[in-house]
Amino acid sequence: MANPLLCRVVWLVSLVILGLVGTKSAAAFRTAAPRPSAGTSSACMSSAFTTSSFDESVESKEQPLQRRVEVEEKFARLPVWPVWQGVILFFAGKLLGETVAAEWEDRIGGRVCPNFFSSSSVVTDTIYGGTSPFVLLVHHRHAFMNWDPLRFLQKSFFPEGFPSHPHRGFVTVTYCLSGGMLHRDSMGIKQAYGAEQRHGGNHVQWLNTGSGMQHEEMWDVFEPDEKDEGSLLQTSSQELYQIWLNVPSSQKMTSPKAHLLQKYGVKDESDKLPPPYSTPIITECGVTTTVVCGDHNGIRAPWDIPTDAAILRVELTKGATWEHSMPASHKTAIIYVKSGFIEIEGDRIAPHHTAYLTQDGQTLTVRACDDSADILLLSGAPILEPVYSQGSMVMNSKSEIQKAYQDYQSGYMGVPWDYKLTDEEWQEHIKRYPSMY
Repeated sequence: MANPLLCRVVWLVSLVILGLVGTKSAAAFRTAAPRPSAGTSSACMSSAFTTSSFDESVESKEQPLQRRVEVEEKFARLPVWPVWQGVILFFAGKLLGETVAAEWEDRIGGRVCPNFFSSSSVVTDTIYGGTSPFVLLVHHRHAFMNWDPLRFLQKSFFPEGFPSHPHRGFVTVTYCLSGGMLHRDSMGIKQAYGAEQRHGGNHVQWLNTGSGMQHEEMWDVFEPDEKDEGSLLQTSSQELYQIWLNVPSSQKMTSPKAHLLQKYGVKDESDKLPPPYSTPIITECGVTTTVVCGDHNGIRAPWDIPTDAAILRVELTKGATWEHSMPASHKTAIIYVKSGFIEIEGDRIAPHHTAYLTQDGQTLTVRACDDSADILLLSGAPILEPVYSQGSMVMNSKSEIQKAYQDYQSGYMGVPWDYKLTDEEWQEHIKRYPSMY
């Protein structure tokens, strides 16, 4: 059995890295002044993937209202994996500018950026959560190098990943862009997923924590980047998003479940029924859209989720324009810019900035400015219930949070295990200390 004190210390440190305890930089405010929506259309925007119709014969027909940028924020980026590269990126940002630091981070890694919305300085709804149903977005970009002596020193006291820790009352969505993760949980499930060929296309984990569970997520660093295969100096590049998605109170105490979602390339306009538990990937006119959940202009991720929400990754080539039909119920709409500069209705958004969009508007139009761009769109219908989050639990009240931690400490979610356990030892552990959920 793992040392309980050591497990708790490692868990708390992991939460810091995850972004539950973090600082953020001052926010930059931008209010989009009302302006006429752009009336131009292109062959790309009227392609078979776009379900909104435009009758060119009726010139007086009004165009859909556009979503605009209401306010913008930049969260702090913390140095880790490896720390020394993250420190270099920090000083690069101060000396050479944040744009240069963002480009370097995209290439070499070394930082994590927690967008912890409940502590946002620009979102002020403390009852329902101004970004409901989204609680947290974390962007990880790391590099594990076999020639880095500091890495092996750090490994002696700080694990490469997130050892077993508890959750209750929400969904975690872990979306791998490069590298991958190794998952084990208190239900006895082991999963390997990621963006590399060895992961078989399983690049997203959808984990409904329900009434309570424990899991560990460790970086899959056992194989190098393809470019380093056969080389003595090898790097395992890792990049992912983790999103915390709230669920209605009626869904918070359901049985926990873990699903892997597989990439699926949409072939043509007639291919509107992707296979179950897949993420449709749509490529058209210099834009690639990955639908993790929800839909993009008629192409829907083919599985049910407990919350009315959409998670879309959009990769745009230089000068490309992306148009997306926004459901009227999705009053919450957030864009995180991973790389490149984008423009939304005249507002220019820089890399590593988070933009909160206006609540009304049927269409969102994004253009890549100076170079290619890579963004994440989170949109959804607010859950009109109080939300209370603390540590690794998301419930509706402080008393429910306290009950969640009491249940965890009583062993109802199982007992934490040492991440160094073999699979056989881990299986024996969860049989000895089973979760009641």
